Order: sequence, then C-alpha cells, then structure tokens
Amino acid sequence: MNVAAPMLPASKKKLYDYQQQDLETIFSKLSAHPEQRARLLYQLPTGGGKTVIFSEIAKRFIGTFGKKVIVLTHRIELCRQTTAALKGSGVANRVVDSKVKKVAAKDRFECYVAMVETLKRRIEDGLINTSEVGLVIVDEAHHNSFHKLLGKFENAAIIGVTATPFSSDVNLPMNRFYDELILGEGISSLINRGFLAKPKIKSYDVELNSLLTGLTGDFTVSSSDALYGSEIMLDLLLHSYQEHSLGKKTLIFNNGIFASKRVEETFSKAGFAIRHLDNKTPLAERAEILQWFKKTKGAILTSVSILTTGFDEPSIQSVILYRATTSLTLYHQMVGRGARRLTGKKTFTITDLGNNIERFGEWNSEIDWMHVFLHPEIYHENLHHSVEQTHAIPMEMRNAFPNSMEVAFDVASAYRDAVDSGKKAKIVMRDSIRQHALMCVENCDGDLGKAMELCQSLDKEIDYRIKQYGKCLTKVTRDYLKWLGVDYRERLKKLTQKLLSKNVFLQNAS
Repeated sequence: MNVAAPMLPASKKKLYDYQQQDLETIFSKLSAHPEQRARLLYQLPTGGGKTVIFSEIAKRFIGTFGKKVIVLTHRIELCRQTTAALKGSGVANRVVDSKVKKVAAKDRFECYVAMVETLKRRIEDGLINTSEVGLVIVDEAHHNSFHKLLGKFENAAIIGVTATPFSSDVNLPMNRFYDELILGEGISSLINRGFLAKPKIKSYDVELNSLLTGLTGDFTVSSSDALYGSEIMLDLLLHSYQEHSLGKKTLIFNNGIFASKRVEETFSKAGFAIRHLDNKTPLAERAEILQWFKKTKGAILTSVSILTTGFDEPSIQSVILYRATTSLTLYHQMVGRGARRLTGKKTFTITDLGNNIERFGEWNSEIDWMHVFLHPEIYHENLHHSVEQTHAIPMEMRNAFPNSMEVAFDVASAYRDAVDSGKKAKIVMRDSIRQHALMCVENCDGDLGKAMELCQSLDKEIDYRIKQYGKCLTKVTRDYLKWLGVDYRERLKKLTQKLLSKNVFLQNAS
C-alpha cells in the first residue's frame, strides 16, 4: 500500500440526501466487484453536483483501499474546477498539466487531475505508474477521447460521470466501455425540490433547410454562419430578446464566430451591453469578460464553443439557443448553464431559435436513460429521422432571398393536411406558388425585372416540389407533371406581378 499524502481538512459541505444516496450506491457496487475493478457509469443532470459526488468517492476510495485515484477531464477549466472540489472534500491532489515535466519520488499525492492528452504523454514518458492507480474517474464521460487511455489502467476500476449517457458516435456506444448505468435524480425532481430553476420555454419555428451536416453529424459552422449571420435571423433574435429576455442576464449560444460577432454588433447598435467570447479569446481577456458578465446587471454574453462545460454562473436568467445542433449532450449543456438556483431566482428563460426543443423534447422532460444506454442504436435512428434532412435548400438560393423568413415548403405535409381536411389536392400547388411569389416580391426592392429574375432562379426548387407532389398523387403521367411545371411558372409570374403592383399602389397611396 502506498503512503498517502496528508489529507486536507474534512469537507465542511454537507451532501444533499440524493447525493449521499448516490454516493452509497456507487461505492457499494464498487466494493462488491472483484478487486474493485468495476466499470460504472453514473448519470446526473447538469447542476446536480456530479463533481461534489465524485470528489467524495475519491476521498472514500483512498481512505478505504489506499490506492491512487486519477480524475480525467477534457478541458483546463474542468481541471481547475475539479481540483478545487477535491480539496473542498479533503483530498490533497495535484493537477498534471503541461507544466509538470516530472513526478518526484517523494511526491506522495494519492489523487491526480489531468486532461487526456497530457496524461497520455506523461504515461508514455514513464512519469505515471499506471499499475498503482486503483480508480479512474472520467468526467464528461460521453466524450470518446477518453477510451484510448482506459486500457492502460489494468488494475483500476473506472467510474464515468455524465449528464447524458449517450455517445454521438453510433459505433462507440457507452455500453461497450461501461458494464452498468447508475441513474441519479431526474431534472424534474431536482426542480420540484428546489435544487434547479424551472424553465420558461419560448421557441420559434425556424427554417433550417439551408443547414448542412458535417463529418461529426452536427450542422457545419459555415452553413450556420450563413443562416444565423443573416439580417432576417438577427432581427428575429433581437425581437425575441426584447420580448422574453429584456433586462435579464443573458447567455447566447452560437455555432460560429462570424455569427456571434454579428450578434454583438447588432445588439451594440441597439444600445445593449454585450460582449463576445470564443475559444480563441486570450486568457486574460476571457477572464476580464467573464468578470464583467458576472458583475454587470442585465449583461449579454454571446459565445462560441467555450461556455458549455466548466462554466458556472448562477446569476444567468436567460439562455438563448441561437443555433441548431444534433447533439443531445450539447443541448443539455447549453440549457443547463441557466438552471442553477440562486437566492431570488426560481426560474430562467430558454429561447430556442434552432428547433432544438422539437428535436430533443423539452429540457426538463423525462428521458429513459436506461433504455438509451442499453439500446443506443434505436435512439440514434430516431434522432436521425428528427433532423430536417428531407430537402436541403442550396445556399446560393437561400442567399438570393435574405428578406424571407421561410424559403422551404413541405409538399408532403401540406398534401396530408389538405386530404385530412377534405380539401382538393390542387391547393397544395396554389399555396406553394403563393409562397414563391411572396419571396420574389420581398426581395426585389420593388423592381419588376429583378422579381422576374428571382422567379427564374427558382427553377430547380419548382421541379423538386412538383416531383414531390407527383409522389403524393401516386398515379400521374410524366406529361402531366411536365404540364404542371409550365403552369406553375406561368402562374408564379402572374401572381408576382399582381402582388408587386399591389405593393406599389399601397406605397403610393400612403
């Protein structure tokens, strides 16, 4: 048995009852496993106190078995947060970061905190004896980057900790690396018991057909910047803020730096106190901005890829999702930033401008995490179908109609609605033509020639809609669809001219 470093004073913070219960459950399963080599996954919502619980686990493990503990994280902010929590629990620990070039023989710390890549290099350099480690705790365990290290700890138990026990990679399910899932208190229960703030949900139906998915399966930054950096979306964001978050300390999440800086510019021009923060912001400036955000009443912070983990600011009153994501974990992390309770704060506002609630459900709705853990392939399939992939609007076409909120039209859905309500199927084409005509009028600046050019630019989209309409009718000839295309274009031009003339008349009359 290794000689333990002197323990810090015992923790003065008392665990809540649900935290104590989860601690006992985890430790009993850990102790019951042969040679304490269990692989357990622990789920608890963001804000439930995962760090406090696994700090207590580390303390008890060291005291009971006298073996070393390593806590793995994936961000430097989490390292700082973790080492502080461990010290608060009475566990003397050391952060193994890039500054640590060697571990002296007299170094008798029983607990180390490290990021994956740093620890990997220190192990390769022979500075860490993995055979002495009895427990590895993996924070934010849904990240797949940890798996390559776990095999190096042959004598250790593994405890993964996460709010969302679901891997974004269908080929790397979490049940491949963990034998058992232990469920903590649910979000609704934590809200009802006063541990988390209750959300007030505001959502807008946003047209996302111009978004493209990348290699990771999430929407690309470039297509997100094009959509969310547009004037019409920025106007909607400003409107939604004034309607639901005015005067509240607000955190805005973006997918791209370009869009976030456009948000900062738009809100600054409107007279609001706002700052921008991303992962390229220098550390000193980042600290200054976060301090400003903490102290400034009604402050707005627009951010990219930096405040989803390792950031705890209970005074946040409003979270705006100014982006779409296909990641359930990211969705929960973003919303969770506003869920911390504070004296006088019982609720917070969620404003969704990315159809995320439609995709994943409300943040505080119950999820059967055990079923997700045991059958992740089913959840992947359901999630795949929920993402808008029916028809991607070409980016050049989307850019040609910047003043139009919606440029897509779900032919199949419109057809079903018409049939269900006893209407004739041809109203589908009527409504489609009207939408296209309005798009042309909204973006031609009152110029008939430009309006006609915009009508012609819709050729490929018109062909697509007619093809979808034909599938709904099932028994139609090619000649009929060809005639339908000619008729559609003629009616589109006539309606566009009519609407444009009406607009000019109304403007002159006023």
